[in-house]
Amino acid sequence: MAILALDHVQIAIPENQEDAARKFYIDLLGFEEVEKPLVLKERGGLWLRAGKVNLHLGADERFQPDLKAHPAFLCDDLSTLQKALAASGYPMQHDAHLKGYDRFFTEDPWGNRIELMSRTT
Repeated sequence: MAILALDHVQIAIPENQEDAARKFYIDLLGFEEVEKPLVLKERGGLWLRAGKVNLHLGADERFQPDLKAHPAFLCDDLSTLQKALAASGYPMQHDAHLKGYDRFFTEDPWGNRIELMSRTT
């Protein structure tokens, strides 16, 4: 037995917040929406894709933001993304330097921690 790849990451969002999720994850971060299977649509949430990255946003009636756990997305233009997030009022937190990367943390509209990175080498 061997794990072959990561299929998707799921992040919880509050129920009935799909439109706000689209504004953040699609309009700002550049994901595209993927049609959810019919049997899962009634649960709410969204499925998103950016290149080979699959992100599922699951609607949770008992939502609590992930303050430490987080996805880290590699970006091709971190500076432009940082400016867009700042212009939209999202926080930016820089952390310890990692060799070979520029990076910072932000939060989605509900406080889920998101790391955005670009390779420097």
